[in-house]
Amino acid sequence: MSSSIVILGILTAILIGAMSPGPSFVLVSHTAIRQSRAAGLATALGMGAGGAIFAALALAGLSALLVRVEWLHLALKVLGGLYLLYLASRLWRGAAEPLAMDMPEQGRGRSPLRSFLLGLTTQLSNPKTAVIYASIFVAFLPADPDMSLLVTLPPAVFVVEAGWYALVALVFSATVARIAYGKAKAWIDRTAALVMAGLGARLIFESVRTRLA
Repeated sequence: MSSSIVILGILTAILIGAMSPGPSFVLVSHTAIRQSRAAGLATALGMGAGGAIFAALALAGLSALLVRVEWLHLALKVLGGLYLLYLASRLWRGAAEPLAMDMPEQGRGRSPLRSFLLGLTTQLSNPKTAVIYASIFVAFLPADPDMSLLVTLPPAVFVVEAGWYALVALVFSATVARIAYGKAKAWIDRTAALVMAGLGARLIFESVRTRLA
């Protein structure tokens, strides 16, 4: 199997995974519509950086360590779940705050750096992503991959992840989307908070159930 086919297969699988609804999608879309287009794009870049880090860790074999060392995997799942619950609580508390519809592109609210770090930490808070990346890489990578693959894959993953979430940010930061959001902000924020909390609680529940099994 040629290197180009391997890279295409891995990136396609990762893109399909990124397009599946989850905490990353909720965070990027909410940031873009609640803060600004710039904040949404910065968050998308953070998601891409997190994906590149997971790709590098998968290549380095850290995901295999998580599978072998059960307590470490469980601890990371609990921490990731708690972080998602924290984000959910922030969304819920801010649901009643009015949306400033004027001058959205000036990026009121958090700075681009903070938005980037929020995207990065959210992406890295889900240890399942590391296992998914490992599964994809094991399925597609040859037993003795070329150095070109090892060098190319992390930045290519960054482009795919950041590109998808940048598209999400552009769509949800559009004026029409912001106006629609402003009319139902409280309900949308609380729904997003419940989704985020549900994902976090599921991570913690799975960790406890695995520990007790």
